[in-house]
Amino acid sequence: MTDISFAWSALGGDPGLVQRITTVEREGTLTARLPVRDLARACVGACALAAAELAARRAALAEVPAVRVDDGALATAFVSERHLLIDGRAPVTFAPLSRFWRTADGWVRTHANYPHHRARLLTALGLPSGEERDGSGNGGRDGDQDDALVASVASVLAERSALDVEEAVYAAGGLAVALRTPEEWAAHPQHAELAARPLVERGRLGAARARVLPSRTGTPLLPAAGVRVLDLTRVIAGPVATRTLALLGADVLRVDPPHLPELADQHADTGFGKRSAALDLAADRAAFEELLAGADVVVTGYRPGALDRFGLSPEALAERRPGLVVAELSAWGAYGPWARRRGFDSLVQVATGIAAVEGGDGQPGALPAQALDHGSGYLLAAAVLRALTEQSRDGGGRFVRLALARTAAWLTETAPGAARGPERVQDAPYDSPAPWLDETGSRIGRLRHARSPLAFTDGPTTWTRPPGPWGTDAPHWT
Repeated sequence: MTDISFAWSALGGDPGLVQRITTVEREGTLTARLPVRDLARACVGACALAAAELAARRAALAEVPAVRVDDGALATAFVSERHLLIDGRAPVTFAPLSRFWRTADGWVRTHANYPHHRARLLTALGLPSGEERDGSGNGGRDGDQDDALVASVASVLAERSALDVEEAVYAAGGLAVALRTPEEWAAHPQHAELAARPLVERGRLGAARARVLPSRTGTPLLPAAGVRVLDLTRVIAGPVATRTLALLGADVLRVDPPHLPELADQHADTGFGKRSAALDLAADRAAFEELLAGADVVVTGYRPGALDRFGLSPEALAERRPGLVVAELSAWGAYGPWARRRGFDSLVQVATGIAAVEGGDGQPGALPAQALDHGSGYLLAAAVLRALTEQSRDGGGRFVRLALARTAAWLTETAPGAARGPERVQDAPYDSPAPWLDETGSRIGRLRHARSPLAFTDGPTTWTRPPGPWGTDAPHWT
């Protein structure tokens, strides 16, 4: 069931603590055929409870602070990228070639927001890439060129089968996924691999004691204060997790390769509370090792195995930095035939049957939010917080692991209206997202943005640091 009790149990939490949660229900939020609102409540509620638990531990409180989960806050935060305004300008969330396409026998969805993914998609389809047109990596696009290119791609795809497109594009290093029904995905070997694993994989990484975190008193309660988080994630889910840890007081340093800049609007949405540095892991190895030596947590969001050549597997990291918490997030999981495939929330929805369930009249559909990304992000942050709590009791390094496709399985295998956990419930109206939006000045402009949905007694209410320009901070701990 997609309730807070199940999520909290998957994190290894004390079942009795769920009674510290009050849920404020607001009809008309995150409406879908699948229980998206329940998923959001479970992920955010479990994360807030994990934060409150660690806060109580560090502040020596007699009782874990009370947690409040508000549907209005959830609905706003789970579409934070849509609420963002930068000096009044709304960001572009999907590029023209990131969409559904009809094929000869069904549907396929592509993802081409990044220039290199766009170029690989076009190459796989036998069409000129943006680099071939102007050498800039963005194709020199304007509206007319986009329309013409969309028409060309549509024409090519209409003559090919969906599975043929999926395989050809992935072979070229791009991203395309054929639409599957839930039954078709249930018969897929990747689903079998996912079903055999828990929602949150957790384990130990050696017996070395972690750095002892000092006691924290005062208001607001910042359970992650003093925790150094090395953020090696991209896009939404991983950055949501580290954005949440930053809210809770962690010193979060995001590190990206200089040749793969993050999309500016995406960085503006998920960069709150963090610093951002560009670092070549191969050329600047000494700088990275210095960062690792001072880190308490490393969060990765690349394909399983993609960072292993840099010595960044959980085991290799823990060997060089004993007592570390390593948190891993991927699209399809770290096992099975699709383990090393790239993926994004929109594509996972298509493969796992979600788009088929949410569609109608022969058209595929989508969830009202990129709920797999956001939900997995909050669960990953919760897993890190729980690992830190466990470390404070018995030491030892820890690893935690989530996959968007495993979160999707949790969502699709739960019927709407499933039994709830023991948390208390209140009813309230919902008129607009306005109460859960803020405005903040920053070096990249005036930002209208969603507030964090995490709420517990005496906890933080907003980030102390707005996002700055991508890659402009020094790769050093503060």
